[in-house]
Amino acid sequence: MAETRRWRIEGRVQGVFFRASTRRQAEKLALTGHAINLEDGAVDVMACGEYANLEALEAWLHKGPVGAKVTDVSSQPVGEIDPSEGFTTG
Repeated sequence: MAETRRWRIEGRVQGVFFRASTRRQAEKLALTGHAINLEDGAVDVMACGEYANLEALEAWLHKGPVGAKVTDVSSQPVGEIDPSEGFTTG
């Protein structure tokens, strides 16, 4: 059964290909959703898919790509999203 999760990733996460790298990880894990930069320098990631795959993405988010320095990852509840829309990096 598909679940949806949302994370806020803080630290040095903009300008280091965090969104594109997150998209690649999510696609490998068959997740849909988005990764977008926030005005305050954080990145917002929302993903929908199987529990184990969401857990794997969350573990990756704590490290991020080479060049990133993640200082905090927090999650929040999410309502329903359309899982058919792929993964975007708005």
